[in-house]
Amino acid sequence: MYVANLEVAASGWMDKYGFSVASTDRSADHRSVTLRQGPIALVLTEPTSDRHPGATYLQTHGDGVADIGLRTPDVAAAFEAAVKAGAEAIREPAERADSVITATVGGFGDVVHTLIQRDVTGEAPEAFRGRGALELLAIDHFAVCLNAGDLGPTVAYYERALGFKQIFEEHIVVGAQAMNSTVVQSASGSVTLTLIEPDKTADPGQIDDFIKEHHGSGVQHIAFTSADAVRAVKELSARGVEFLKTPDAYYDLLGERIELETHSLDDLRETKLLADEDHGGQLFQIFTASTHPRKTIFFEIIERQGAGTFGSSNIKALYEAVELERTGQSKLGPARR
Repeated sequence: MYVANLEVAASGWMDKYGFSVASTDRSADHRSVTLRQGPIALVLTEPTSDRHPGATYLQTHGDGVADIGLRTPDVAAAFEAAVKAGAEAIREPAERADSVITATVGGFGDVVHTLIQRDVTGEAPEAFRGRGALELLAIDHFAVCLNAGDLGPTVAYYERALGFKQIFEEHIVVGAQAMNSTVVQSASGSVTLTLIEPDKTADPGQIDDFIKEHHGSGVQHIAFTSADAVRAVKELSARGVEFLKTPDAYYDLLGERIELETHSLDDLRETKLLADEDHGGQLFQIFTASTHPRKTIFFEIIERQGAGTFGSSNIKALYEAVELERTGQSKLGPARR
């Protein structure tokens, strides 16, 4: 992630989300810190000169995700295959001083993918625990907002160049607004991108707002997996993380829609978690309120109890929750920001 203020950004992740510093790096053009929690690695980079690509990124988009790293057992082969299939070659394969081999190809908008080949035998992610009991287990998915008309070509690109497979698609209508969504996943199943474009035949909504404020396609949110979403939300709230508020009416109807298995309705109502289920089981998820000056990027906590996709009604409920945050209105009064 490119950030304008490294100390402020790193402190937020450490104090609120329990990440710890794994390493730091600096050059004449940048300062970086790698934060870890379990297997999750976030690299925050502050450009210190106009020569660094992050300077242009920040001027255009503000703080945000600029590079989604993809691990591969053979960077050279993956890079060659991707470029032959139409991927933009950003940086040729090269070995770093720490014996890690990397290369970079284009992704979507101004977001690129660094291909990473490393020996995992020496890693000890358990050593990088944040403070307290909170444990974010993995990155569940990245949600990506695309310009209208770009969804089909972007899905085709990930299938063709990076070997992803389409696992879910839906046309979602909320009131007078609508969007198209397709989920693509890597062959290993460990990398998931939820790709979203606005439906231009409907009224403008949150996806249009993101594209306008972000100045183009980009990562709208990162979803982190938790083994216990209720506990995670309570802990994060105590640390100062604010979440979107779901109307009480949602929970009045939830008991009729789902027979809850692991969390009580009272726990969900207290934490404002959303619940849904698919053929594989249930899931619980919630969005944070965006702290970005442009109200673009935010984050999500998700707990999967067998569910492998997003239930249709939950996608709509999540969209409506974001709409309440975007408009600042609900039956219960203004949404808290």
